[in-house]
Amino acid sequence: MKKVYPDATAALAGLLRDGMTIMAGGFGLCGIPDVLIDAVRESGVKGLTVISNNAGIDGVGLGVLLETRQIAKMISSYVGENKTFAKQYLGGELEIEFNPQGTLAERIRAGGAGIPAFFTKTGVGTLIAEGKEVREFDGESYVMERGLFADISLVHAWKGDTEGNLVYRKTARNFNPMMASASRMTVAQVEHLVQPGEIDPDHIVTPGIFVKRMIHVQNPNKRIEQRTTRTRAGAEAAGVGGGAI
Repeated sequence: MKKVYPDATAALAGLLRDGMTIMAGGFGLCGIPDVLIDAVRESGVKGLTVISNNAGIDGVGLGVLLETRQIAKMISSYVGENKTFAKQYLGGELEIEFNPQGTLAERIRAGGAGIPAFFTKTGVGTLIAEGKEVREFDGESYVMERGLFADISLVHAWKGDTEGNLVYRKTARNFNPMMASASRMTVAQVEHLVQPGEIDPDHIVTPGIFVKRMIHVQNPNKRIEQRTTRTRAGAEAAGVGGGAI
């Protein structure tokens, strides 16, 4: 099977439809499949349910789909950096299903493993548990959470071979690997595309069996969500200006 496509539009051709559920990898702005997200925007599909740790920021990542009002529901953990998100939610235009971050990760992992539900102590006695089954195990209360499974997963990898085997780097490994296994179709954008056999098998995180389509995105734009600076140690005493990230 030929998995490598010339661009994001071609890679998503025939996969997108109104009302579908999409998983989008990344953590903050790190490891987001931004090129694929832009192609979703250009397709014009709407009424989407999007599962993602966060909603990007205004104009970046999933923020571009919020601007065009293509997202109807977000299943997320943290969305505090997006003003458009807040405005649409408070205006009743956007449905939100909030999750504790660890619970969201486990719901996705469970979906990929074929586990329909599990019990966790996180959220017991809070708004998170409202309307959900609570059961006692060994004298402790646990709330039932459902596994998550999507129509399509969009992920970003540092390296991949043409058979779809993927390697992630540092923070970008956060949600991408579990999402790659938790949908009917995974489409990956990779920074470094190599031939089969060029990746040490011990380094492969997502086996190629999970990845059906890929695009090569060289030199992606890696944005900094929040830039914090400080004076370099010793620079001030030496009379030298400047800061270090």
